[in-house]
Amino acid sequence: NHLSLFSGFGPFRQYLVNSSWEAVKELSKRGLGENINLQIMQLPVVYQKAKEQVCKIWTTLQPLLTVHVGLASSATALIILEQCGKNKGYQERDACGFHPEGACCVLDGPEKIESTINMKTLWKNISVEGIDITLSRDAGRYICDYTYYTSLYYGNRRAAFIHVPPLSESVTAEFLGKALQTIILAMLEQCGEQRE
Repeated sequence: NHLSLFSGFGPFRQYLVNSSWEAVKELSKRGLGENINLQIMQLPVVYQKAKEQVCKIWTTLQPLLTVHVGLASSATALIILEQCGKNKGYQERDACGFHPEGACCVLDGPEKIESTINMKTLWKNISVEGIDITLSRDAGRYICDYTYYTSLYYGNRRAAFIHVPPLSESVTAEFLGKALQTIILAMLEQCGEQRE
């Protein structure tokens, strides 16, 4: 029975309800079949705290896969699959007014880390009705990117990041939960193939 962990983020700026957390809660209601023990966690939009939580995930729970979901305020009806996390360039301050020391995730860490999940293959093989899915190699140098890099670093690249749009009339939490379910089942299938 494999453990997979999913994280969404708490409120920030004008987003009092963060679609990433709503989507993750919805996914948890739906589940991923009986072989996958699904756990969810809300991360604060604070560099240091998010990092501590992510380290804890990998040291104590050691999941098969950790999928982080974040809100991309620029995306209106778009789900973005992020391929890699970047180590440097974190100048923007978090919800507590801080940014990381040296503006980087891990001192002396590699410039960027790629996920073991091949997002391009994934993207070619899935479609979700009612929303576009796209690929990205730049998760934006804020808490999302920071969390992703940290998770890739400590989780030996067994992490994935998905950006979801803000909630709207057409993009409901239920809709995003269902979309995530489709995407993540395909990811888990890829993990299974890699292990064989």
